[in-house]
Amino acid sequence: MTSPSTFLDRRAFMAGTALAALPVLAPAARAELVIDVRRGNFQPIPIAVADFAGEGEMSTLVSGIVSADLGRSGYFAPIDRGRFPERPSFDAAPNFGAWRQTGAQGLVTGRVTRDGSGRLKAEFRLWDVVAGQQVIGQQYGTGEKSVRRLGHIIADAVYSKITGVGGYFDTRIAFVDESGPKEQRRKRLAVMDQDGANLRYLTQGDSSVVSPRYSPVTQDIAFMSQPAGQQPRVQIINLETGTRQVVGNFDDMTSSPRFSPDGRRLLIALQEGGNSNIYAMDLGSKQTTRLTNSSAIDTSPSYSPDGSQIIFESDRGGKQQIYVMGSDGSSPRRLSFGEGAYSQPAWSPRGDLIAFTKQRPGGFGIGVMRSDGSGERVLTEGFHNEGPTWAPNGQYLVIFRDPGGQSGGKLFMIDITGKVEVSLPTPSFASDPSWSPLLGSGS
Repeated sequence: MTSPSTFLDRRAFMAGTALAALPVLAPAARAELVIDVRRGNFQPIPIAVADFAGEGEMSTLVSGIVSADLGRSGYFAPIDRGRFPERPSFDAAPNFGAWRQTGAQGLVTGRVTRDGSGRLKAEFRLWDVVAGQQVIGQQYGTGEKSVRRLGHIIADAVYSKITGVGGYFDTRIAFVDESGPKEQRRKRLAVMDQDGANLRYLTQGDSSVVSPRYSPVTQDIAFMSQPAGQQPRVQIINLETGTRQVVGNFDDMTSSPRFSPDGRRLLIALQEGGNSNIYAMDLGSKQTTRLTNSSAIDTSPSYSPDGSQIIFESDRGGKQQIYVMGSDGSSPRRLSFGEGAYSQPAWSPRGDLIAFTKQRPGGFGIGVMRSDGSGERVLTEGFHNEGPTWAPNGQYLVIFRDPGGQSGGKLFMIDITGKVEVSLPTPSFASDPSWSPLLGSGS
């Protein structure tokens, strides 16, 4: 079990403040440092991230994280440091002509220093090399234990400015860590930074865990825990305090916990005989409200971002399909009509797309459709793909993929165009990912 102090809340960082633009010698052209990442025909932007000045190894660490984050996003192509024409001063405009020779369109410079109390201060500037001007400049401050987060926050600012899409680097991913032979897997709840750093185990493996789900607004994770010989129970663990609670006291098996957008309610599926129905639980009063009442298996519910609708999977039509209903259970209707079986729907934080797992002869695919069921696209297919979970910016998904045999699942990040696919480092096999909300520069 990790120490609660490992997880820093939003008071750990000073809010970012803007830096004044530095003067340049020549008149600047209009800035063009933008990329349209909503479509699949983009080309990654060549960008250079110079070594940050200041605090030695910490400065190098921060600039290295910025470069790695941007490169892993798939939307940037970091320039190799061996091609850098200079080590630019943070307090002066770079030599734009020399940087243009490297092919770089963007340049990030920075500095990490300490204030009088010993706290770290990180400053950065993003330069449009082609236009010859500063695009953005910010500074942030924090304690030494959060130095890695400084890199993620700066990368988020650069990413957002160029793409016009919210950042996602300053986040964590919860997942089920699986170790041991396939027939006797030890399953522990784990959480890590989105780049695989700062891995923490939240359970010890004495109970099997599945289906962790982050709250969209807090550092709470709901998950299924099943001690040997007992029914599964939904638990919630708070990463800031380390407190844990069992939610409800049901005689039948519960599954598929999912928070409401405000974090105050929890959707669960409750098995009743051979059926399963969806309930909403108020986490304050622990009162439950039944939302579906069918002879089918209704499960895997997910709220719309505004909380007005719920998508879920059901076999009420004879095969697993995706349905949508009002948040009170009213007016259910079918959304998916393609070939195959649909499961594990998840509503994008932007509200525009629904991700799903699709099974058809030959394997499992991960796809997206519009919120009205139109425009279905499969992003990736294979022997076994499952468990799509959205980044807080609605631009990426993390899934787990199992190649079969005696091996196990691994985590992969894909973007909504299907053009970017990146494996995520985990210590062993991994399944059931869940992406945290953006921690933010005020964290």
